[in-house]
Amino acid sequence: PAADGAETSALWRDALGDAAASLNGTVDRLAQQFTLSPGAVREVAAEARLHAAGDPDAGRLEKDLWRGARRRARGGLDRLAERLDPVAEWNDLVLPEPQTRILRSVIAHVRQRTRVYEDWGFAQKSRRGLGIGALFSGPSGTGKTLAAEVLARELDLDLYRIDLSAVVSKYIGETESNLSRLFDAAERSGAVLLFDEADSLFGKRSEVRDSHDRYANLEVSYLLQRVESYRGLAVLTTNFEKSLDTAFARRLRFVVPFPLPTAADRRRIWQRIFPDATPVDGLDWDRLAQLTVGGGAIRNIALGAAFRAADDERAVTM
Repeated sequence: PAADGAETSALWRDALGDAAASLNGTVDRLAQQFTLSPGAVREVAAEARLHAAGDPDAGRLEKDLWRGARRRARGGLDRLAERLDPVAEWNDLVLPEPQTRILRSVIAHVRQRTRVYEDWGFAQKSRRGLGIGALFSGPSGTGKTLAAEVLARELDLDLYRIDLSAVVSKYIGETESNLSRLFDAAERSGAVLLFDEADSLFGKRSEVRDSHDRYANLEVSYLLQRVESYRGLAVLTTNFEKSLDTAFARRLRFVVPFPLPTAADRRRIWQRIFPDATPVDGLDWDRLAQLTVGGGAIRNIALGAAFRAADDERAVTM
C-alpha cells in the first residue's frame, strides 16, 4: 500500500539525516505535496544534499529538494496534459483588490492545508471536500489563465492545462477512464490543474431522455466527485458561468469573477505590457486607455505594433 503522510515524512527524514532538522516544516510539505516511492525519496534527497554541500545559502537545500521532488513526481502526467511554464508574476496581473485578495487566499489554503487538515484535525472530521477548487469566470482576455500561472509560480508547482480533445471520448466509459488516469497522475505530482473553457466539459446535467443523456450525466457526476476529492489545486476557467452545472457551486471553494478592466486598469496594463527591452517613443497611456478592450486584446495590439516597428527598424510609437 502507498505510504501515508507520516510514513512519507519519516522516509524523508531518514534520507536527509541531520539536515532534516534545519528545514522548518519543508519535510512535511514535501510529504503532503508529492507522492514518491521510497527509492525516489532517497535519490532526490541525495542529489539535493550533494548540490547544497558547502553552499552558504541556507535555503539552497530546501529549494533543491522541492524542485527535485516536483520533477520526479510528474510521472505520466506529461502524456495526459500540456505542461505550461508559469512565468507570470503578481505585477503582470491587473485586477481589482477583492479579486487579488481571493487569489492570495487560494495560495494560503494550498500552503497551509497540512496544518489545518492533519495537525488541526479537520481531515479526521470528514474526508470529503478537502480538495481546493477555484472557478475563474469572465469575458475572454480578462486574465483568467494568467492568474492560474501566477498561482502556480507563487506555489512553485507545475501547471498543467487539460487538453479536452485528449480526454473526451465518444465511447461509453472511455471519458471517465481517461479522467481517472489524469487525476491519478495529478495526485502523484501535486500539480495545479487548469481546465480551460471548462463549460465544455462541466456543463449542466440534463433530463434523461435516452442513453446518451444518461452517460453524459455520469461523466459530469464523475468529474464533480474527482474535483472535490483532488488534494491539489484545480482551476476551472469559463466565459459562461451560467452554463456550468449548479452542483459545482458547493464543490468549488473559490469563485472569482474577472471583470473587464476599467480605464485606470487599462492604463496600468498598457504601461506594463511592453518589456523593458522594447524601444518605445511618445506613447500616450491615457489615450490608449480609452480603448475598451481586455488585457488579452491589449497584449495582441502591443505585439502587433512591436512587429510593425521592428520591421521598420524603429521604436514603437502611437
